[in-house]
Amino acid sequence: MVQPKTGGLGFTDLIRGEPLGLEMLAGALADHEVRIIDLRFTHRLSEIISSFRPDLCGLSCSYTIDFYPTLLLARQVRKLVPSAFIIVGGQHASLNPQDFAGSAVDAVATGEGEETIKELAEALETGTDPAGVPGLIINKNGDQVFTPTRPQITPLDQSPFPRRRVFGHKSGYHLGFQRPLALVETSRGCPHKCSFCSVWQFYHGKYREKSAKRVVEELTRIDEPYVLFVDDNFLANISKAERIGRLIEAEKIKKHYTFQSRSDTITLFPDIIELWKKIGLKGVFIGFEKIEDQDLDHLHKDNSIANNEAALKILQAMKLDVWASFIVDPEFDHQDFDRLKRYITSRKINTPTFSVLTPLPGTRLFHQLKQYLTTEDYNLFDIAHSVLPTRLPLMEFYKEFCSLYQLPYSRTQLVGEGFKAWLFRGFSLIRLIQMLLKAKKLSAPDSYLQAHGPSGYSRFPH
Repeated sequence: MVQPKTGGLGFTDLIRGEPLGLEMLAGALADHEVRIIDLRFTHRLSEIISSFRPDLCGLSCSYTIDFYPTLLLARQVRKLVPSAFIIVGGQHASLNPQDFAGSAVDAVATGEGEETIKELAEALETGTDPAGVPGLIINKNGDQVFTPTRPQITPLDQSPFPRRRVFGHKSGYHLGFQRPLALVETSRGCPHKCSFCSVWQFYHGKYREKSAKRVVEELTRIDEPYVLFVDDNFLANISKAERIGRLIEAEKIKKHYTFQSRSDTITLFPDIIELWKKIGLKGVFIGFEKIEDQDLDHLHKDNSIANNEAALKILQAMKLDVWASFIVDPEFDHQDFDRLKRYITSRKINTPTFSVLTPLPGTRLFHQLKQYLTTEDYNLFDIAHSVLPTRLPLMEFYKEFCSLYQLPYSRTQLVGEGFKAWLFRGFSLIRLIQMLLKAKKLSAPDSYLQAHGPSGYSRFPH
């Protein structure tokens, strides 16, 4: 199984997590020999594939920006091992299977892949037709053939534990300067339906959980000192979050934790944040998205600015890191950028992150705005570039966007955390310099503009 190396700008180099999805698929293939190749760390694809000679090769295409690298990978694997059955999975592939029609790919896995990959491997091993395996879209004679729909795994505790030791890059995964890092899943899906999000679409609007006992058992199997919970909304079930915390406390598991949460839950249950602070919570990702309620409503966020600010005060009082994300609209003018800057600095948000409003294929937002797209080049769908017309000239838009990364709090925080990691946590000085250079690139407008080519100067239609 292969994790592609993708390009684009953004935080892909500052936050690099293990390929947990592939590790869970490997867990489902416990009776088979498995290799995971993470191309973010190695260039030895040809050597490993030629030596291993897989009968089945799975490729991850979770994000739109992964599409072209994944397609190239499929062609490379096809040349190296013509007999291999090549399957692609992940959010982008599941929501946009037509992108892989007529390619070097044999099939697309739709939705969760653990049971699908297990049954597909068994079918190939016994010479059974894969068309009998639910959850596939098979490329056959120029058409895409849908096999029966696969039900979601219920209860979620039945999903296999990840196989985390089938490749050798564990120490290289990190969240900023938190390293080494492990990823843990406690639930799938989200009960909310934000228009820009593909998570709830991928899980068909359903939300399911692993039990607290199962989650803590997985934590006991992890050596890494830093843990990022990958749930889209870790506190969606506050009782479950409390049970996990109490079990961690009882088992005396000593780690540093980060999770994602909505601000409304934090404001209602600060005592649960206190519990998690006590057992090792280090930081929280919150999707602030906007600074005015009407703009949140346009995104179907079902939340308020008041909740965002109340949650921020709670977390700041506990001296927790707050990774607050904001969405920048292509129709922003200079005044809109100034308002956002003043909002962030006045509230002392130390680690803001920024993305450009992007209608990702397969989301509700894509269907609303696809007629306005200025490009179909998936390389630009990295939520750092604008794929919609901008009100400002494009260079002006990117100058303003990059100036957000020059805010004193975000810049000082990055440098300060980096040198503390080097001095006190054994973080590689070379890696530190590389990350600081990557961060610097985020504030260089030319690096954004060049991806558009000479015809990129589109304007917002007045």
